[in-house]
Amino acid sequence: MPRIVTYNVHRCVGNDRRLDVARIADVLATLQPDIVALQELDVRRARTNHVDQAHEIAARLQMAVHFHPAFRVEEELYGDAILTRYPETLIQVGPLPGHPRIAQLEPRGALWVEADIDGARVQIINTHLGLVPKEQQVQAHHLAGPSWLEHPRCHGPRILLGDFNATATSVVYRTLSARLEPARRLAPRKSPTATFPSPLPVLRIDHIFVSREIVVEDVFAPFEPAWRVASDHLPLVMDFRVEPGRS
Repeated sequence: MPRIVTYNVHRCVGNDRRLDVARIADVLATLQPDIVALQELDVRRARTNHVDQAHEIAARLQMAVHFHPAFRVEEELYGDAILTRYPETLIQVGPLPGHPRIAQLEPRGALWVEADIDGARVQIINTHLGLVPKEQQVQAHHLAGPSWLEHPRCHGPRILLGDFNATATSVVYRTLSARLEPARRLAPRKSPTATFPSPLPVLRIDHIFVSREIVVEDVFAPFEPAWRVASDHLPLVMDFRVEPGRS
């Protein structure tokens, strides 16, 4: 059964303030994921010893990787990635619109990969929205529109996941739930899915949304000690099946 994980790794700096890329890869390996969506990765940045965190984690997990920099300063990059064991094709990367009146907010982006899961072409979009509610709403509307979820190529089995910085009561959540179903709502059992802050998670701000062809078997946030220290978020995990003809 395929397993997908979304995880904000906080540039691989844990709650103990230790920079440790190997630790992130090691805790992810315990989950035995097939697809991983990561947010807040540094690539060649001085503050994290110039390591390409996206490729380092992918190499340790023996996965293919696609990285998209939400922003860059000369050779230094910061952004999000999708890792997978399945045959894959990068479809699209791009920025998300910011707040029209606050120009200095951190740039945000999304990336879209098509994975071949046992013969089914599954569209996977990873994103990380901003912190300001109005900004988030603009970004969610953009994701729900013709550039992403309503793009002519974005059909059939679809998974949208990432750090949305917004709870299930938000406009963001309602906007995206109008296009895809929240995976947590479809899970047969209601396991804990709060992901932030990792030492004592009380907020559900990391989410997974799916189309009707994705049969959700389980959604959960692991809470073992190693996860509570590795990043300021816990990962969110989904086990699923793909039924392309399901309506």
